[in-house]
Amino acid sequence: MDAKYLGGLISRITKGAKVVIVSNREPAMHERDVGGVRIVRPASGMVAALEPIVRATGGTWVAHGSGSADRLVTDDKGRVSMPPEDPRYTLRRVWLTRKEENGYYYSLSNQALWPLCHIVYTRPRFSRQDWETYRDVNRRFCDTVLEEVEGGPAIVFIQDYHLALLPRMLRIARPDLTLIHFWHIPWPNREAFRIFPWGEELLDGLLGNDVLGFHIQYHCNNFMDTVDRGIEAKVDYERFSIFRGGRPTHVRAFPISVDFHQIGKDVASQRVEEKHASFIKELGDGILETKVFVGADRIDYTKGIPERMKAFDLMLKDHPELRGKVTLLQLAAPSRTHIEEYRNINEELDDLVDEINWRHQTEDWTPIRYLRAHHDYHAVLASYRMADVVMVTSLHDGMNLVAKEFISARADGDGVLLLSQYTGAARELPDALLVNPYDIDELADAMFEAFRMTEKERKKRMKRMRVQVQKHTVYDWGAKIFEALEGILPVREVA
Repeated sequence: MDAKYLGGLISRITKGAKVVIVSNREPAMHERDVGGVRIVRPASGMVAALEPIVRATGGTWVAHGSGSADRLVTDDKGRVSMPPEDPRYTLRRVWLTRKEENGYYYSLSNQALWPLCHIVYTRPRFSRQDWETYRDVNRRFCDTVLEEVEGGPAIVFIQDYHLALLPRMLRIARPDLTLIHFWHIPWPNREAFRIFPWGEELLDGLLGNDVLGFHIQYHCNNFMDTVDRGIEAKVDYERFSIFRGGRPTHVRAFPISVDFHQIGKDVASQRVEEKHASFIKELGDGILETKVFVGADRIDYTKGIPERMKAFDLMLKDHPELRGKVTLLQLAAPSRTHIEEYRNINEELDDLVDEINWRHQTEDWTPIRYLRAHHDYHAVLASYRMADVVMVTSLHDGMNLVAKEFISARADGDGVLLLSQYTGAARELPDALLVNPYDIDELADAMFEAFRMTEKERKKRMKRMRVQVQKHTVYDWGAKIFEALEGILPVREVA
């Protein structure tokens, strides 16, 4: 399936209704640059998944305008046509104050909901003032969406945990709207969720949707159980539907994916070749004489980066003959540095890199090459091309698209994927080396197994994984969501 097919499918299903995508993150930021303004496109799986939908329908994308030059390029309503070189849809920016962004995004979303849902032993922080700010910002998004749909028929496709109250707000204002919501992170079990002080209001917000999607069935099950034990609603486990407020919310699993064919083209591009050459220049030709273990992550306590480094250290202790023969190349993008826990993990990683390199390095070999910077899409593809092994060691993750990107990038059919069993991707990729990232010994053993794996075994596993990802691309993800919508809702509600 490709973008053209998806566009045709959505156009048929929507029957002329306007399509509005709503997310915190915008698909492109305008940033001040020397001599003008440049466009920065985030290396985001969510953006890659959603842009084909909004392009195909000529719809509107509503998002927080966070770029330093965003206001300079929009009209008086905060609108700008995208992409500039070939306008296909409208980006409508929502402006937030620093105080609103801090309370809604950094605090409630990422110090309360994020740790609550990921359950990796980081205690959530709850503040009534932050919750009120979160509610206010959701209301701001609601007003913006209502302005964009202009009273006509529309399908509103809401993204993630930042906007949990938005569906109910829209439902109250416009009962005729069709609402879809995709929750991109895990949903915790009901016992974990019980501590959230405003749980009933958040659940009621999500139950304003017609369709609520998660990556895997386990998260659907957790959500159903949370509602069943937590608030007054009719929960139908047979049909996976929940009735609250007189109409159903259909809960479904839609595993997100990547654009397999586009990644395959891009990895062979001149830009990736230039990034690859830049890496070799920075790291030295000697890295190509070692087996390269690559990690490509945001610096986040859910990603298991310290565990990965500790396991690499243990492998070198247990197998000293590997000194000079392996390198851990870690691409690490700074993230949410306003938050104490994120500053702490930055310091922990610096200490680990120094300690491990001091313990094992030689005059002409450094075991860990730690590149802390915002690496763009093409740089990440270049790292996949260099990799003998890619490591995804998340302690908990909704899906994790690094795994699928790596597989898509390896047109040579080689390479090993070492994958946490606590990612959604693990359900689809049994040919990866599946590990418990909390078990440092097991993780070290898996790294050694990856080092020793024969070419025949590597290629056999990679071939099966590439078939899986090729059959289930980002376009299939989008199509399944809209096909579910078509099958669930009466025709008159979609039209």
